[in-house]
Amino acid sequence: MAWALKLPLADEVIESGLVQDFDASLSGIGQELGAGAYSMSDVLALPIFKQEESSLPPENENKILPFQYVLCAATSPAVKLHDETLTYLNQGQSYEIRMLDNRKIGELPEINGKLVKSIFRVVFHDRRLQYTEHQQLEGWRWNRPGDRILDIDIPMSVGIIDPRANPTQLNTVEFLWDPSKRTSVFIQVHCISTEFTMRKHGGEKGVPFRVQIDTFKENENGEYTEHLHSASCQIKVFKPKGADRKQKTDREKMEKRTPHEKEKYQPSYETTILTECSPWPEITYVNNAPSPGFNSSHSSFSIGEGNGSPNHQPEPPPPIADVSHPSELAGGTGRGWASGNLLPTSTPQEAQQWLHRNRFSTFSQLFRNFSGADLLKLTREDVIQICGPADGIRLFNALKGRMVRPRLTIYVCQESQQLRDLQQKHEDGDAVTSTFFVYHAIYLEELTALELTEKLAQLFSISSQQISQIYKQGPTGIHVLISDEMIQNFQDESCFVLDTMKAETTDSYHIILK
Repeated sequence: MAWALKLPLADEVIESGLVQDFDASLSGIGQELGAGAYSMSDVLALPIFKQEESSLPPENENKILPFQYVLCAATSPAVKLHDETLTYLNQGQSYEIRMLDNRKIGELPEINGKLVKSIFRVVFHDRRLQYTEHQQLEGWRWNRPGDRILDIDIPMSVGIIDPRANPTQLNTVEFLWDPSKRTSVFIQVHCISTEFTMRKHGGEKGVPFRVQIDTFKENENGEYTEHLHSASCQIKVFKPKGADRKQKTDREKMEKRTPHEKEKYQPSYETTILTECSPWPEITYVNNAPSPGFNSSHSSFSIGEGNGSPNHQPEPPPPIADVSHPSELAGGTGRGWASGNLLPTSTPQEAQQWLHRNRFSTFSQLFRNFSGADLLKLTREDVIQICGPADGIRLFNALKGRMVRPRLTIYVCQESQQLRDLQQKHEDGDAVTSTFFVYHAIYLEELTALELTEKLAQLFSISSQQISQIYKQGPTGIHVLISDEMIQNFQDESCFVLDTMKAETTDSYHIILK
C-alpha cells in the first residue's frame, strides 16, 4: 500500500471501508466488460436493422408497451444469459403469433374502436447480409421462382382483416386488426437459413433471420403511417422437422453440462416474446396505396409496387398488346415473332409481351432484361432450374416452337376427281406414264367420328351437317359405318382414298374410306 501515514483507530475503520468499496468497484468493472455482457453477438442481436445504434431512449426499458407479440414456438436452451433468445422454425410450417393489446386504461384512446395496421417482415440478422439484402433476395427469387419467403396461413388466422402481400416483396406481409378483439396470425417462412450460407464443405451453420412487426395507426388522411410500436425476435429456419431435431440436440447438450455451466445459459421458454425495437429504418417505405390481396396460390399475385428492398423501385411491366393484331404484338414492327414463335431479333419489350401472351406472366419480372436471343439460348436444364419442372418444360417447348404431336395422323385423297381425270386422258388417246395422287394430312386428337367429320368437312370446304355418314370399305367391298372405337383402332399414318356419294333423300353426302 502507498498509504504509509499512521491514522487513528476511527480513521483506520473509515479507510478499511473505503478500500473495500473501491475493490468491489474494480471487481465489478471486470465483470461488466466480460464477453458475456458486451460480446459482438450481443451487439448484433440488437434489433436495429441497418442502423448503427438503437433510437430507443433509456427510459423506455421499464415502461409497459402498448402491444405485445408472442410467437408460439419454444426458445433454444443453448443461449447464454446475456444473449438474445433464438427460436427454431420449420420451413413452411404455420406458427401462431398472438397480437396482444397491452395498453393501460386511457392509453392511446385515439385507436379505441379503430383498426391498426401491422407489417410483418423476415429480414437478415447478420450485418453482412443486411448490406446485400437486395442481391440476396433477388438470388433467392431466381432460384425459387413463384415462391415467397413469408406467407400468412389465412384459414388458421383469427381476427385479421384485409391481409395483403406484394409479389415483389417476398419477405413482407401486412394486415389490419382490431386491438380490442382476439387476434392471432399464423405465418409460414419458406426459406431456410442455409440457403444464404456460403457453401464450401457442407454442413455449414445457417444464418439467423429476424421476424419484425411494425404497427401503425391511421393519420388524418386515413393512411396508416403513424408508428405505434415495433418488436422483433431472432429465428433460424430448418427443413421440415429439422427445428425439432435441433431443439432436441440443444436440450441434450445442456443436460450434459455441469450445474455451474448451466447457470450461464437461459432456460428454454415455451413461447417467444418479441422484444421492442426501432421501427423499420426506411419507414417512408410504408405504402398506403392499394396492394395486391392474398390468393390461395403463392404465385397467383398480380404485379404490384415495391420490392424486397425498401430502396428498390421495380420497372413497370410492358403493356400487353392486342393479341388479335400480330403486328402490334411485335411492337408494331411485325418482326417480334413469326406464327407465335419468339425470334432472336425480339427486343426485351417484345420478349415480355411474348411471355404474357403465352401465359408466363409469373416469370416476366425474372426475364425483364432478356431479349429474344437471350431466352432462346437457355437450355432445357436452365429453364427447369429457373421456373421449376412443370412451367420450365412448358416454357422450353414454347421457346423452341414445339407443337404437340397429334394422337392420330391419317392421309386422304379424293378418288373421284383423280379417276375422272385419268379416264378423260384415256378417252382422248393420251399416253399416261404415271399417275400423281395428292394426299392431305388429317390430325386427330379426340379420336371420335364427330371430329373426323369436322376435319373432312374442312377439307371439302363444306359444312359438317352436309356429311351424312362416313363408311370404311371392308372385306369383299362392304361398307362399315365409322365409329369412335374404329377410329381409335386406326393405325397411325394410315392412307385412305375418299369416295363421295350423294345421299338419296337429302342434300348431304356419304363418304367412303377405301
